[in-house]
Amino acid sequence: MRNPFDYFIVIAEMRTGSNFLETNLNAIPGLTCHGEAFNPHFIGHPGGEDILGLTREARDADPAKLVEAIRSQPGLGGFRFFHDHDPRVLEIALSDPCCAKIVLTRNPLDSYVSWKIAQETGQWKLTNVKRRRDALAMFDGVEFASYVSRLQQFQIRILNRLQTSGQTAFHLAYEDLQEVEVMNGLAKWLGSDQRIEALDRSLKPQNPAPTHEKVANPDDMQAALGAIDWFDLARTPNFEPRRGPAIPGHLAAVRTPLLYLPIRGGPLTEVSRWLAALDDVEDAALLTGMNRRDLNQWKRERPGHRSFTVLRHPAARVHSVFCERVLSTGPGSYARIRETLRKHFRLPIPRDMPGAGYDLESHRRAFVAFLDFLRANLAGQTALRVDAAWCTQAQALAGFTEYAAPDHLLREDELATALPALARSLGHDAAPVPQRAQGDRPFALADIHDDEIERRISDIYRQDYLQFGFGPWAGG
Repeated sequence: MRNPFDYFIVIAEMRTGSNFLETNLNAIPGLTCHGEAFNPHFIGHPGGEDILGLTREARDADPAKLVEAIRSQPGLGGFRFFHDHDPRVLEIALSDPCCAKIVLTRNPLDSYVSWKIAQETGQWKLTNVKRRRDALAMFDGVEFASYVSRLQQFQIRILNRLQTSGQTAFHLAYEDLQEVEVMNGLAKWLGSDQRIEALDRSLKPQNPAPTHEKVANPDDMQAALGAIDWFDLARTPNFEPRRGPAIPGHLAAVRTPLLYLPIRGGPLTEVSRWLAALDDVEDAALLTGMNRRDLNQWKRERPGHRSFTVLRHPAARVHSVFCERVLSTGPGSYARIRETLRKHFRLPIPRDMPGAGYDLESHRRAFVAFLDFLRANLAGQTALRVDAAWCTQAQALAGFTEYAAPDHLLREDELATALPALARSLGHDAAPVPQRAQGDRPFALADIHDDEIERRISDIYRQDYLQFGFGPWAGG
């Protein structure tokens, strides 16, 4: 049977047992692991001069050549890869289904303490226990939290790339390396028909004692570990679809080097009019509908350009969207979504525009029902799209950053001073003051807002409240 792979990559970190894994892979006939082939500080192993005739300099100039050399060698070759190795190589390997991915992990506390001891002793491998050097690690809580965060981010990146490309990896934990059956299972998965009778134990565990006995300040370690959210319990689940940079919706001034990145559901009309007034033109003259090439050209022609977006309080934003897009049947309303909300989500709104029978209590009931829909919609529990008009502002901002983050993040209640100040920084000494947004119709949020509505909105848009520091809506 044809070997399913052309080469392999061992994705690991320091002090995870990768040296031991390499030694035992090399003990299997036909398999060759070339160490840390893409470590930026050496090639293969400290003191190594080349791999398969390619020097470190040749590797750095074109890492793909070394990948190809390993791919083309007799048998099945591979290498170990850590998070700080050449990122160009990781992209090559993750994109190639003919590269076997072996993912090796270890309890992060054990690997951190082992790393700290190795730093103290200068001993990174042990082949003779008589030469073992003793030292205690000094546990640093801040350093450890950063260490764990970096590991998690790297592992999530690997997992996501494998998932989205439809690939699988052979996963190993540090403890698995002590089982010859697992090593032979790995050989089988790699397509080899060779097996080993016993593990090569020339490399010895350097610090076999319990973790608390290897640390100089175990009480500090215990306290720091208690403060770490191991299961990410504080994370707010996010089921919203990712959003792109929405470049066609950007608005650029005609002459002033200023770019507005609108967040749907915000004060688009008022800010657009202000932006046009800067250059004494009509709103329709603003540059929009651009693609990346157009926007890049606009930026190149305007050195010193600035960009901004505007945040609106989530309560004001969602009520405005409800009135304009759902309750209304006029221009800009969502007719099909409106009808679906009425029929399938029992939204208590009239078939047509609200009339005399639609009073304040009717408006409150309908708005609360819309909030119930949004809770399910943003949680990915409905068939309707998460519209840009009511997605979280945090997600909209994250989409912008796929191309370029705005220079300024302004808030609607500060626009009367913030926008003129921004204009003055670009040479407008007498910049106009933006108009205030018109009140919602047929009823204002202030007419129905209370603690229950605030609680519902803050629960639905918890991410915006947390990320941008919004407090309860106070009117305006």
